[in-house]
Amino acid sequence: MLCGAHAHCRRRSGTERRTHRQRGALVSIADRIRAACQAVAQCATRVRIREARIADYAASLPLDQAARPQHDPATHYLGRGGETVAFFLTLDTVNFGSGYFPHLRKRPGHSGYFTVAASLADAFRARGPFAAEELARLTAPDCAALFGQEDAAEPIGELMRLFARALNDLGRFLLERFGGDFLRLVAAAEGSAERLAALLAEMAYFQDVEPYGAWQVPFYKRAQLAAADLAIAFGGEGPGRFGDLDRLTIFADNLVPHVLRVDGVLAYDEGLAARIDAGELVPAGSPEEVEIRACALHAVERMVGALRAAGRGDVTAMGLDYVLWNRGQQPHYKAQPRHRTRTVFY
Repeated sequence: MLCGAHAHCRRRSGTERRTHRQRGALVSIADRIRAACQAVAQCATRVRIREARIADYAASLPLDQAARPQHDPATHYLGRGGETVAFFLTLDTVNFGSGYFPHLRKRPGHSGYFTVAASLADAFRARGPFAAEELARLTAPDCAALFGQEDAAEPIGELMRLFARALNDLGRFLLERFGGDFLRLVAAAEGSAERLAALLAEMAYFQDVEPYGAWQVPFYKRAQLAAADLAIAFGGEGPGRFGDLDRLTIFADNLVPHVLRVDGVLAYDEGLAARIDAGELVPAGSPEEVEIRACALHAVERMVGALRAAGRGDVTAMGLDYVLWNRGQQPHYKAQPRHRTRTVFY
């Protein structure tokens, strides 16, 4: 049963499935994500959007940051042309593990993500990019050495095995489809962020789709993020030139929902809130996990709509994601538990 006793949601799901079958490829990745997450938000029972907060909260955000996103040069490999392309595609291939990060051996002053990014950037500076053939052969011990996790106990051993599998998949994908060339992969997207996301989603660990009752709910967090990262790295030019960045949704993870919860935009039911606050893992693909991500995504879509109605036509979901994710790095947000899910999707 979908959404408990919400029969209207069950009827809607049948309609959604028929529409997607009829239109097929005409329905873009972004359209599917938005439609599915809106439908989940409308019948969610564990998470709700405080609609009355949307407009004022959106207006309070530092929108100048959304218009000028930047990568930290200390923890990213920038300004190296095709090598920078290789860096971000490699990084976004292993840009997951937040459910494991409480156990990760972190660099001083670095979060889990920035530990992974900085480790990879240091490797690129020392030896250059990993060729596709190398990626296809990497092992879990190789990944442990690369990311500073040698001799780590479980569950970090499991995470390193997942990293190795993800990087092996990337290497094989490049070799089989693009002659081992990162730039050819990006060129195949023909300037479309959505098309790049669709290409990456052919790899198993980029296929970020979760069940919710009778539905399959797509998020494609890392596949979309790869295009955004390239656009930021190259200032929207060259391999970072995509004509449809405004089509991207937020990159649904566990940090943006956390920020929205702390700031009073999302409300969790008492049982779910208590489990998260106690540090209990939220199972991957569970209804509550899908609701958290879907409601956060739809809440940001509502913010984009409110801001555009107020005359800010330049605002995008990608820009708001950048603002909210970076807000989550502040001590106020880090001091409070966020949901943790052990998944390859974020």
